[in-house]
Formats: sequence, C-alpha cells, structure tokens
Amino acid sequence: MKDIIIVGGGYVGLSVAVAVKKAAPHLDITLMEAAPEHVWEKDERASAIIAAAINMLKTLELWDEIREHAQPINDMIVTDSKSGEPVKPVFLTFADRSETSGPFAYMIPNVAMVRALRRAAEALGITIRHNAAVTALSNDGAQATITLAGGETVSTRLVVACDGVRSRLRDMAGIRTVKFDYGQSGIVTTVAHERPHNGRAEEHFLPAGPFAILPLTGNRSSLVWTERTDDAKRLVESDDMIFEFELERRFGHHLGKLTLAGGRRAFPLGLTLARAFIAPRLALAGDAAHGIHPISGQGLNLGFKDVAALAETIVDADRMGLDIGAIDTLERYQRWRRFDTVRMGATTDVLNRLFSNDIGPLRLARDVGLGIVDRMPGLKRYFIEEAAGRTMHDKPKLLAGETL
Repeated sequence: MKDIIIVGGGYVGLSVAVAVKKAAPHLDITLMEAAPEHVWEKDERASAIIAAAINMLKTLELWDEIREHAQPINDMIVTDSKSGEPVKPVFLTFADRSETSGPFAYMIPNVAMVRALRRAAEALGITIRHNAAVTALSNDGAQATITLAGGETVSTRLVVACDGVRSRLRDMAGIRTVKFDYGQSGIVTTVAHERPHNGRAEEHFLPAGPFAILPLTGNRSSLVWTERTDDAKRLVESDDMIFEFELERRFGHHLGKLTLAGGRRAFPLGLTLARAFIAPRLALAGDAAHGIHPISGQGLNLGFKDVAALAETIVDADRMGLDIGAIDTLERYQRWRRFDTVRMGATTDVLNRLFSNDIGPLRLARDVGLGIVDRMPGLKRYFIEEAAGRTMHDKPKLLAGETL
C-alpha cells in the first residue's frame, strides 16, 4: 500500500510530492498523470509567482534552476478606458522599491517551473506514472483505493487530488461546488516588442474585462486578455492580421512594434469553489479546490499556498505518529486554507463585476476609488505586501522560507 497517491502532474501535484518527500523521505509517494509524458513541454503560458511562493521554491532548492527564466515585476500601473482609446489614463501605480524584501512577484514560464519540479521529484525517488487516468475512487475507512483506466487498483493512506478545476476525484468523492460562469474567456499569448518593459506590469480595465500585460525576460510580454466568450473564440480563430490589429488597439504603441511570439489559446473563466477541501482519505489542492478569475493574478499562488499548508499538515502528522489520511488530521489543512480561498474568490468576483463593464456611474466610482488609493502611500504599500503574500495570517513554514 502506498502512503500517498497524488493525482495530477502539474505544478501543484509536483510541489506537494517534492515538499513532502524532502521532509519525510521514508514516505512512499506516487504521482498519477492522465496525460502522456511530454505534454507539459507544450505549455506556452507564464505565471506571476508572488514573493511568498518564491520563498517556498527557494526552500525546496528549486530557485537556482528557475531564476534564469524569471522576470521580476518591479512596478505596475492600472488604467481604466475603452478598447480603442489611444491614451489610457493611469489611475493607480504600484512600485515595490524595498531593497530587503525584493520584488513582490516574478513572471515565470510554466515549462521552466514544471521542469525543475519534475527533476527534483525524480531525484527524490518519487514515482511518476503517465497515461494513468483514474476512473474510480473508493474508501473503506482504513485506506482509499483508486482504479485506473486499465482496471488496475492501487491502495493508499491518502489521495491528494490536483486534477484541475473539473476534478474527477472531487466528483467521485461527492464534494459539491459553488460555480458561476462569467461568460468570459481569457486569451493567453506571448508578444515581442521593440522597446524594453523595464519589469513593468500593466492592468488595463476595458469594458469586456481586464487586459493584463505581464513582463517576461527580454523584450517580451505575456498577455492575459479577457473578452466575452464569443468574441474570444472569434479572435483566437481569426488570422494573424486581424488578431494583431485587435491586439494593438488594446496594447497601444508605447513599447513599439508588436510581434506574436507564441500560439494563442482561450480558456473559459468562472468561479468554482469546493464546498469542502477534504473527504475521508482525500484532500483537494490547487484548481481542484478553487478556480478564480485571473483579474488579481492569484489563482496559481492560491495553489502554492495549498501546497505549503498541506505538506506541513502531512509532515507534522507523520512525525507525531498520526494517520496522515485521517479526517481529523486533514481538518487542520481545511481550516488553514478555506477562509483565505473564499475571501480571494469573493474579491476577484467583485472586482470582475465592478470593472468588466462600461456603466457610467460605476466607471466614475471605481476611477475615483483608484485615484484615492493612489494618493495613499501606506495603503498602497499594504496592497503590495498583501499581493506578495507577506501579510498572510498564520503563514505555513515553506511560504516563510523555513524548512519543514
């Protein structure tokens, strides 16, 4: 019988495996991945990783491999305008000038992050199985048993579901969710530009949704472009000339000529919150527990917070001789993560509803609000610290840069 089976081979599943195995090398951990072996290498996306999550990557001894691909975000501007306006008025600016704490976030290509995690997992002796889709889950109280597509069964003390926002494990366990479809899709692509971005991120609030420009290494930026679902589908399927024309209308010309430097894909946007993060012998982590709007750039970082809390829960229980899969053990993890997740989900929901429209009175109110915040250095500093994860209450050790 395995000690832990992790279902899902993305950054969350791999991080849980590496964090637990480094602290408790005697535990037998297997990671089940439904996809073929090299699919992850085709992911062209990049993600904003907050300072607290960087602490975890450093503690897990992954940062030295990742940092050459990482672009620090030095400051950020927020605008509110219409798509075709040549000049976008800036209502709010953020700058993280602290010489001691470092940047509040880095942009990191997903491939670079997953590659480092996979190498660490293999070096630690973690078994990674590909083409291993889980078709059934059962639990007899003392152990959980998963059934794979080929009919093979595997028993374990604990299953960790990291299988995404449409988690099959979550459904098999009978965990219900709160769901809302925003009728929006996020177009993700990479562009090259003539002028340097100097580490500046931009968030342009447009009537259809936020248009985020996030700096990458070199003269490149990652885009997360929110549009109504039908418009997003039309744009992704259009030829390059039409796509680049619409892109320029929103991006502007402040960084010079733009060139597409990657493929383009659209992802449906909605709010999904699991009503429980645990069940007997099962814990949800990452998007299996929560899917939120990318307006705050916190979705992936919520997953890293799950990793840090769950790994510490498992390792502490193991050291005390407790059952790592018992419901009372897992309750600690649920208490740790549930409030923060619901709070972030509610925040992104309100922000998206407030800014994804062109209603005159709402637009005036939000612009006045942004202007007031911009004139309050103490409040802006708090928002930066909050976004970086530095103010998190009862912070797990890994997020504070401490070993388990």
